[in-house]
Amino acid sequence: MSRILLLGAGRSASSLIKYLLHHAPAEGWQLTVADVQPAHLAPVLAAHTDYAWAVPFDVHDENRLEELVAEADVVVSMLPALFHAPVARACVRHRRHLATASYVSDEIRAMGPAAEAAGATLLMECGLDPGLDHMSAMRVLAEIRAQGGRVTSFKSYCGGLLAPEAEAGNPWRYKFTWNPRNVVLAGQGTAKYLEQGRLRFIPYQQLFTRLETVAVPGFGEFEGYANRDSLSYRAPYALEHVRTMLRGTLRRPGYCAAWQQLVRLGLTDDAVQLGNPASLTWAELVAAYLPLPTTAGQPLAARVATHLNLSPESVEMQQLGWLGLFDDVPVGQADATPAQLLEKLLTEKWALAPTDRDMIVMQHQFEYELDGQRHGRTSSVAVLGDDATHTAMAKTVGLPLGMAVRRLATGQLRQRGVVIPTLPELYEPILDELAADYGVVFVEEEQGVLGGPQ
Repeated sequence: MSRILLLGAGRSASSLIKYLLHHAPAEGWQLTVADVQPAHLAPVLAAHTDYAWAVPFDVHDENRLEELVAEADVVVSMLPALFHAPVARACVRHRRHLATASYVSDEIRAMGPAAEAAGATLLMECGLDPGLDHMSAMRVLAEIRAQGGRVTSFKSYCGGLLAPEAEAGNPWRYKFTWNPRNVVLAGQGTAKYLEQGRLRFIPYQQLFTRLETVAVPGFGEFEGYANRDSLSYRAPYALEHVRTMLRGTLRRPGYCAAWQQLVRLGLTDDAVQLGNPASLTWAELVAAYLPLPTTAGQPLAARVATHLNLSPESVEMQQLGWLGLFDDVPVGQADATPAQLLEKLLTEKWALAPTDRDMIVMQHQFEYELDGQRHGRTSSVAVLGDDATHTAMAKTVGLPLGMAVRRLATGQLRQRGVVIPTLPELYEPILDELAADYGVVFVEEEQGVLGGPQ
C-alpha cells in the first residue's frame, strides 16, 4: 500500500485530485490532501473517506511538514514553487519520493546526489509547461532520430488561453487560468535563444514587440514571444548541436501589443514601492507616470495616447480603457509596487466566470536533415476546459503529474535523484494514457522537403 501526500489543493489541483481518487482503490493508495483551507475539499472527498482525507497544513510550519512527509511514501507538491526546496529537503531526509509540476531550481538540482544516495526520486517538471512539452517533444525527437534524421531547429510554444467562445466582449481575449503574479511578471529579465547558430538576446523592454505568428490547426493564429532561457534544454533533449532553439509563450493576436503599453507606462515594475495610499485612484496612478499636461483639461486617455504615440482610437487604447486604467476607482492596496496593483486589478478583470472555458494550446516545430534534404514537421495540441473549475490548465498540469505519480508509486520508475520526464519509460505511457483516456492527442503534420541542408 502506498501512502500519497498531496501538499496544496488550489484550483490547479482539481484534475490531479480526481485522477488520484479514481486510481486509489485499485492501487491500494491512501491519499492525504494537506491544504491551508481543507474544508473546501469535503464535497470532493465525501465519497472516498475510506482511503482519502484532508488535513490542515500551514506551509510555514516546519514541524508539521516533517510529520506529514514522514508518514508518506510519495509526496506531491502543488505549493508555490518557492516552497518546493524545503519539501524536497524533508523528502530526502525521510527517504521519500517527491513529484511536482515546477521547474528544477538550482537548489533542488544540488540535492540530486543526496536524493540518489537516499534512494529517493525528486521528479520535477511533470505538469504542462514544463512537463507535457518535454514528453511530446521527446517522442517526436526520438522518431526523427530513429529514421536517421538530424534535428537542426526546434521551437516550442505553449499558452494558457480562453476557449474561442469565452473571448467575447474581452478585447484582450485572455483571462487568468494560472498564477496571476507569474503572468504579470512574465518575461522580466532578458530572453535568450539560439537562431541559425547565433545567440540572440531580447531585453524585457522589447520582448512583446519581437513576435512570431504560430498557426494551430482548427484554432487559428497566435502570437508567440520568447521565454527567458530557451537554451537550458539543449542537453536534456540531446540537442547540443542544434542551430535554432526557442521556447515561447502563446497569446492571441493583439495581446502583446497592448501588454507592451503597460510595460512602457511602468505598470509591470515590481522593484519599487510606491508608498501610495489605498485610496489612490487608477486615473491618479496612471497620470503620475505621465509628463505634466501642456493643455488644461485634456482627458487622461488622450494624454496617455500622446505619451505612447498611439491613436486615441487604437485597439491598444481600447484595451487599456477596458481594464479601467483611466477610471476614478481606488487601487485598493497601500504601499504596493506597480506590478502588485496591476495584478490586483487584472485578478478582478480577468477572472474566469463560472461557465467560462479555458484552452491550452501547444505546438512544437522541428526542422531536420534526412538523406541530404531538409524537412519540416509540427506537433500540435489544443485542450478545452469543462468550466471554471475543471479547466484545461488543471487537466494538462494535473493529469501528467498524476500519471507520473502512479508510475512512481507502483515502482515503474526506477531512476533516483533529480528526474524530469524526458525518459521514454515516463513519456511513452503517459502520452498513450492521455490520448486513450482523455482525448489529449497531438496532431503531427509533415511540412515536406524544405530544401538542402543549411
